[in-house]
Amino acid sequence: MSAPSVIHARRPDRPVAGVLWMLATGLNFVAVTGIVRYLGTDLPAAQGAFIRFAFGLAFLAPTLALTLRRGFAPGALRLFALRGALHTLAVILWFFAMARIPVAEVTAIGYLNPIVVTLGAALFLGEKLALRRIMAIGVAIVGALVVLRPGLRTIEPGHWSQLAAALSFGLSYLIAKRLADLAPAGAVVAMMALTVTIGLAPFAYWVWVPVGLVQLGWLGLIAVFATAGHYCMARAFACAPMAVTQPVTFLQLIWATLLGALVFGEAVDPMVILGGALIIGAISYITWREAQIKRRTTPAVPQTEI
Repeated sequence: MSAPSVIHARRPDRPVAGVLWMLATGLNFVAVTGIVRYLGTDLPAAQGAFIRFAFGLAFLAPTLALTLRRGFAPGALRLFALRGALHTLAVILWFFAMARIPVAEVTAIGYLNPIVVTLGAALFLGEKLALRRIMAIGVAIVGALVVLRPGLRTIEPGHWSQLAAALSFGLSYLIAKRLADLAPAGAVVAMMALTVTIGLAPFAYWVWVPVGLVQLGWLGLIAVFATAGHYCMARAFACAPMAVTQPVTFLQLIWATLLGALVFGEAVDPMVILGGALIIGAISYITWREAQIKRRTTPAVPQTEI
């Protein structure tokens, strides 16, 4: 994995391109949440999630076939299975929440994923958790409390579900960080699609209801937008440092709020915007600090490419 890192380091930063790719990322993911919100509760969460991932698995079939032929590093299969189980749980919880609480609230709470990754990296991977990062995590938790406002309003099952989804997604991404050292990025994505589809299958079978062609079409479109979103995110990270692209993700909350208000008639809640801003601000600060530390500790790389 060291050689690709060196090659990437030699590429000049293209901040404008990185921001534009991240804008496209946000639009794709807002489209995903909008379609799931539109489908509502007509399909059980597990069934809708299974069909969405089955479509995604079909898109990734060539990459998956290549991955299976090449085999796996020692210990990788166990990590793939664990990540698949966590991601399966996260996806079911997310689909459940998305159909029951406002789009903006799902988006704002979902910003907690990187906080879970940061804490998990300190607890399980031995990464240092400096005072400033602890303070930033505290700000993010305050942001979540601003969004939820416990004691001032009823916390619905959808809120609890999205909080649990954020935790599960965060743990899944934490395992993905470890897998990045054991397998190519394409293999990690393809194996996630396979393991989550398999993991969702028994839950989907248990609650299966008849599904129409229109619903299948919408779920297929979710897979298209989700795949495009991950692709755009990868391009954004390749063009510019995360310290540049991370703050752009806050616009996803703005677009989600507009979508909820204009399409679904959901009231605009300023406290959700404020809480989301606190969370993404904390994440952006952590990202910026990590970039600063890496810049100090990484030797200068010659700009001439061979």
